[in-house]
Amino acid sequence: MTDNCLETIDLTHRFADGAVVLDDIGLRVAAGGIYGFLGPNGAGKTTTLKLILGLLRKQRGEIRVFGRDFARHRLEILRRTGTLIESPSIYGHLTAAENLRVWRKLYDCPEKRIGETLALVGLAGTGSKRASRFSLGMKQRLSLAVALLHEPSLLILDEPTNGLDPHGIIEIRELLKTLNRERGLTILVSSHILSEIEKLATHVGIIDRGRLLFQGTLEELVKRQERASGIAFRTSDPPGAVAIFEQTGLAARIEGDRVIVPLVENARVARLNAELVGARIDVYEIETVKSDLERIFFEVLSLES
Repeated sequence: MTDNCLETIDLTHRFADGAVVLDDIGLRVAAGGIYGFLGPNGAGKTTTLKLILGLLRKQRGEIRVFGRDFARHRLEILRRTGTLIESPSIYGHLTAAENLRVWRKLYDCPEKRIGETLALVGLAGTGSKRASRFSLGMKQRLSLAVALLHEPSLLILDEPTNGLDPHGIIEIRELLKTLNRERGLTILVSSHILSEIEKLATHVGIIDRGRLLFQGTLEELVKRQERASGIAFRTSDPPGAVAIFEQTGLAARIEGDRVIVPLVENARVARLNAELVGARIDVYEIETVKSDLERIFFEVLSLES
């Protein structure tokens, strides 16, 4: 069994008016993995991360990081954790190196870490350029440099690609993959963009309206995708086609003018087609349909709503 770097147990939070923000959240972030924390805006992702980091007072539940209770080992855990929550933590009137020099004093780490970290995030050549003149992607990289300066074992990021152009998104994604692959850094990253998490994460958690609806490896989510795929028959008589398919033991459903059955081998597709033609049902088209992960994501949300 894979050890968990971070776990929450029965993490529950309410607003002052009693409205439930989080309901029994049980995250399991595997050590050495990249956990994609997915959900629509307002689903509870940021609240969860703030509770994990002690930025909000915990009301109910347990938080364990590196196998230790957060409430009792808070400072020790935070010394080993890098974070980027909401807006970048940078000073616009300072250079990249000067920004890191401020944080170096707080983290009490060696001076050499400034150059090493800037090189790691691709900002070693920025010289005397002030951070206010950086592109948004460069600012995000500098914020990551702040989070990485003290060589954390866990990196927690809240929507790190928000507002970036496609090139900036790719830059941040590839940087995170490199950090994970080459340094073994465990990463928990929240996002509402499924396509980005699909390209980045090894594990996925889906949250909506404060409830954790799915949690598992990306492979498990892909298998769920495969189960939702099938063969589509466009015919002149969808209800008649359904009756024929069900007589052969296949579950079938109608979507518009198509009848969808589970994925079967080619020889069986040919036999099904012959059955339809023999019953005087015209077959206009046969195709394989695959549910992409975006569709699966929304199916998870709709099934639990």
